[in-house]
Amino acid sequence: MIPQLPLALRWPRRQRFEHFHPGANAATLAAVELLAREPRTPWLYLAGPTRSGKSHLLMAACQAAIEGGRTVQYLPLATLADKAAAIRGVAGSEFLALDDLGAIAGDPEAEHALFDVYNQAKAEGAALLFAAESLPSQLGLMLPDLRSRLGACQQALLKPLDDVERRDVLRRQASSRGIELDDTVLDWLFARYARDLGALLDLLDQLDKASLAARRRITVPFLRDFLRDAGSGA
Repeated sequence: MIPQLPLALRWPRRQRFEHFHPGANAATLAAVELLAREPRTPWLYLAGPTRSGKSHLLMAACQAAIEGGRTVQYLPLATLADKAAAIRGVAGSEFLALDDLGAIAGDPEAEHALFDVYNQAKAEGAALLFAAESLPSQLGLMLPDLRSRLGACQQALLKPLDDVERRDVLRRQASSRGIELDDTVLDWLFARYARDLGALLDLLDQLDKASLAARRRITVPFLRDFLRDAGSGA
């Protein structure tokens, strides 16, 4: 069994339902919340490209399930060496979230392990939440029965926020801190910095502290200096 880590170490504070900005994914967010909070809810399979919020939703669901008193496991399969052993190790938990399912495609042991865990969870009344970049039929799985089982889950396609939506989220988050981000700053930032919303919000945290310490507004020159110093380790 994979050891249960302290909650603060396992679930980053920003990976909560209240921090998920749904855009076109409001119905999917509602379905994940229902699965996390209500036993016997149909299982979900989330598909979407990188940065569409899959891992965020899985971690948020785990947090909500823990708060509801359920035993929980989250598996980021792409980061695990022995995927079959890790999958078998979570059997028996009441809520299982398996991320990056594409990482086991073509691995017979891992595919069989997931097939067994799926059947055990069904028999025990546990809940399963899956995420991958592709739908089950497009994942490249070798085991037909596993493709069939995953295909029987309720499926939802996640769409990443576009640049306009990311800019709006960043501006609103800044405004809640008393920070004004004008269009010039946002244009410069989006042209030169990662557009992943989580990375942008982490950067906003850092800029907030740095601007307060320097007693300076967040302008393009301030942003340029900050990122240069951060890159040099200063």
